[in-house]
Amino acid sequence: MTALTIALGGALGALSRWFVGGWIQRAAGSGFPLGTLVVNVTGSFLLAFLMGLLEGTAAPPAWRSFLAVGFCGAYTTFSTFSFESARLLQGGEWGRASVYLVGSVAVSLAATLIGFRAAAVLLARR
Repeated sequence: MTALTIALGGALGALSRWFVGGWIQRAAGSGFPLGTLVVNVTGSFLLAFLMGLLEGTAAPPAWRSFLAVGFCGAYTTFSTFSFESARLLQGGEWGRASVYLVGSVAVSLAATLIGFRAAAVLLARR
């Protein structure tokens, strides 16, 4: 049952990644991998927020598997991030690569911390 739960979450996460990343990239143009950056940042926030909400609750383990391993695991795109970073570096685009690398890591980490805080605030209002 856990494998099915993860698979379902993964399918939804992958489709969400494709939709969100593609939508952002089409709006931004092709010069910078903004779609992947936005997916990485929002995925970092979402994983922290959801796990922060579920922490200390009686939520079934299947929910954690569905959300964290399935949905967020398929939604975030660090393998794509690494590939795109390498391509920028191979192309001699050191400035763009630097912005992309620092933006992806630092902003995603900040989004994770904000996600934990947002979950704590929401839980405190209950």
